[in-house]
Amino acid sequence: MTRILRLFLGLAIAVTTARAAVLAQETRSSTLLTTEHYLDWERASDAQISPDGTRIVYTRQHVNTIEDKWESEIWILNADGAQHRFFVKGSAARWSSDGKRVMYVADGEPKGAQIFVRWVDIDGPATQVTHVAEAPRGAKWSPDGQSIAFSMFVPEPAKWSISMPSEPTGAKWTAPPRIIDTLHFRQDQVGFIEDGAMRIFVVPAAGGTARELTPSKLNAGAGELRGAASLDWTPDSKAIVFNGNRAQDADLKYESSQLYVVDVATGAMRDLVTKPGEWARPVVSPDGRTVAFSGHAPTAHTYTVSDLFVIPLTGGAGDMRKISGDFDRDPINIRWAPDGTGLYFDADSAGARNVQFASIVGGVKPVTTGRHMLSFDSVSKDLVAAGISADLDHPQDVVKFSLKTPGPVNNVNNVNNVNNVTRLTDVNGDVLQGKQLAKSEEVTYTSSGNAKVMGWIIKPPSFDASKKYPLILEIHGGPFGNYNVAFNYMFQNFAANGFVVLVTNPRGSTGYGSEFINGIDHNYPGPDYDDLMAGVDTVVGKGSIDTSRMYVSGCSGGGVLSSWVIGHTDRFAAAAVRCPVIDWLSMAGHTDIPLFTYSFFQKPFWEDPSDWLAHSSLMSVGKVTTPTLLMTGVLDRRTPMPQTEEYYAALKVKGVPVKLLEFNDEYHGTGSKPSNYIRTQLYMMSWFSQWTRAASGRVTTAALQ
Repeated sequence: MTRILRLFLGLAIAVTTARAAVLAQETRSSTLLTTEHYLDWERASDAQISPDGTRIVYTRQHVNTIEDKWESEIWILNADGAQHRFFVKGSAARWSSDGKRVMYVADGEPKGAQIFVRWVDIDGPATQVTHVAEAPRGAKWSPDGQSIAFSMFVPEPAKWSISMPSEPTGAKWTAPPRIIDTLHFRQDQVGFIEDGAMRIFVVPAAGGTARELTPSKLNAGAGELRGAASLDWTPDSKAIVFNGNRAQDADLKYESSQLYVVDVATGAMRDLVTKPGEWARPVVSPDGRTVAFSGHAPTAHTYTVSDLFVIPLTGGAGDMRKISGDFDRDPINIRWAPDGTGLYFDADSAGARNVQFASIVGGVKPVTTGRHMLSFDSVSKDLVAAGISADLDHPQDVVKFSLKTPGPVNNVNNVNNVNNVTRLTDVNGDVLQGKQLAKSEEVTYTSSGNAKVMGWIIKPPSFDASKKYPLILEIHGGPFGNYNVAFNYMFQNFAANGFVVLVTNPRGSTGYGSEFINGIDHNYPGPDYDDLMAGVDTVVGKGSIDTSRMYVSGCSGGGVLSSWVIGHTDRFAAAAVRCPVIDWLSMAGHTDIPLFTYSFFQKPFWEDPSDWLAHSSLMSVGKVTTPTLLMTGVLDRRTPMPQTEEYYAALKVKGVPVKLLEFNDEYHGTGSKPSNYIRTQLYMMSWFSQWTRAASGRVTTAALQ
């Protein structure tokens, strides 16, 4: 007890000293991108070109500073960029096949998100098509324009009859307990949910009653349909193909995502792909004979790259055929060529995103190239595509590009112009006018096991190689995700405040193939730590980093690794660990993705907890000397607050300078609310500015310099 008391007394002194430090505050600037400018920032997404290729609608978001949220609007413009204007409030716009109507999602009655339809060239209000209790997702027009299909969560509360005595008249008895017997969570609720799953619905495009098409029980002996996700119509508008989870039991055994076909008129449903695996994103060919989809067979890996397959609409497992060859990247937006000769899709590769074409006879070839993030959102009948493009120097904007013969590289409108990619909007041009932006350098370096790792060094606008700068190592989440060449406000803002920022794609990152991803298979954290440290060594080796002012941060998977880093090295002067997992044992019982957590380990913890403990940052907390700022949303169900609180308590007991920030109204992450995004930036920079680490390893506060 005496030793613990000394620890707390020592900690109190350290905290008092930190509070006395002069905290760096961001200075307003008309030439640098500060957090204040974030309130004027806008976001463009989901560009949808009309079937005849003449107009584009897209989702445009701006900050509502009064209600502290992002407002979504749909804007419309001609395909040449002219007549750019507001269309309607909402998001997820989709053209009808005749190009005369636009379907979208907006708040409606009785509450929450609803589907609306608006005629484009006819004055008058939009029609609210649905009046449902849960949010509709993935809505698609039928080819004949008469109906709209969508998926929606349907609760199915478990029933348990007990012989309770009758309540007296006027009594106010406590409500009965919620009955839980699944492992399913929902991010918008606290705790487990009652039984329920996603189902497929269809509603008349002119409005009416939404009708459920998918049953909860499959054919005799075929198990239970636990969910229905992505869907597509057959060209005759008579049937819908969709993927859904099939489960035989409620334990931790493998759940297979398979493909089904449901008849719209009768609701009769049949299997399309029953081979065990993860099959998703079905799209029906223009002639209605073939279904393309992505996925993979069951593997022992935590993550498996998806391939592209085709199968006749009539079914038959023997006729299922892979067409993506040795293309080792995940296909994202999949669409048939109008002549049915193959499929276009976009895919991430080496920190960029481009469009590819997979021939129906097999093999993939690039359609676009370039160091940009180019999304393939939609395509017209004459193969003019619309999407969103961003690169290190330009934020997201609407672009159009041809899927036909590649055009010349002419850099029109400051776009990496391959295949005639033309930028049509400049939604943040007013904010960036006169701003000096960060300078970015792409690097590739060698880590342990001779692994080749890609990263980016973001430098202050006035960077001078002869000077020394503080460094922030920012780690991406996932862990199966990636950083890329898209414009990033966070990095730009750090650089505007004088920090050099290093971001890398360590092993486990997507876009580099199966072998690279599986470098952390059942070993996370693992060699990804080596990759991060090798990246720091690389940037330090360039000679412009003040090694007494190096900092590490990250959220989610980045929170896992940033907490792991400070338990395995003392080279960083301070850390900002955001929404972390630090204890895999307790994580398995708290998170909304428990099965994903179990997949990281060869055995469940009741058989052998050693691996679970060995990969938990909490077990290395005894080695931590790095002052740590912890930040997590109070509503987080992905990496719940108890994870952060466990780590906070351990650091407190050990006497490490630590602060815990619990962000109000935030689920996973700390920046969905505009004000919280700004707070996250400012708290991190303020915390980092307090601490330096001498060559001796001693950490001191700025007040003592």
